[in-house]
Formats: sequence, C-alpha cells, structure tokens
Amino acid sequence: MASESFLQNHLGAYAPWLYVDSTAWTMVGLAGGALFSSRFILQWIHSERQGRLAIPPVFWHLSFWGSVVSLVYALHIDKAPIILSYVFLPVLYGRNLWLLRRETRAAQPVPGPG
Repeated sequence: MASESFLQNHLGAYAPWLYVDSTAWTMVGLAGGALFSSRFILQWIHSERQGRLAIPPVFWHLSFWGSVVSLVYALHIDKAPIILSYVFLPVLYGRNLWLLRRETRAAQPVPGPG
C-alpha cells in the first residue's frame, strides 16, 4: 500500500531533506517529545516546592520549543492528523511567552531621573 503524501508534493522540491528517512529524524522526534513532556515534570516540581499549583516561566518556554520541534517532526512524518495537531501550538505558546515577557517588564521598576 502506498503512503499518501500530505505536503511532500508541495514542499519536497524546496526541502528534500525534510523527507529523507534517517536516525537523525527519529532523534528530532524524540527530542520534541522530551521537551514537550518535560514541562509537566518541571511544573510538578515547582508546584511541590511552592506548596500550591504554580506554573514556572520555563513551562512556557518548554511548551513553545517542544511544539516547534514536534511540528518540524510532524512535517517530516507528513501525515495530516499529526501536522494539524501541532500546527497551532507554537502560535499559542508564543503568545503566552509574549504575555509573560510583557508581564515581567511591567513588574520591573522603572529607573527614575538622576
């Protein structure tokens, strides 16, 4: 049975390396999963130390980068359900990082005149 291509017909000419099967791609997929999953472990440790439910800023960084790496791997796999499950996540987590940055800047004291 032939494998159906979702994007390879469109992207293959521009990024042929994306569709080469190799151990390196397996490592990329594992790295994306590890980054994305590690955020829950760190959030759990942070909450235990705080004695309450708490989300550390690193949670959003791991969410963003884990979803980006996983999306790249999903493009390599070239299956619509996998690609569509990751395509919006970097936008969502990027927005959370932007809000976190804005919040952090607002909390910093503004230096006064001389």
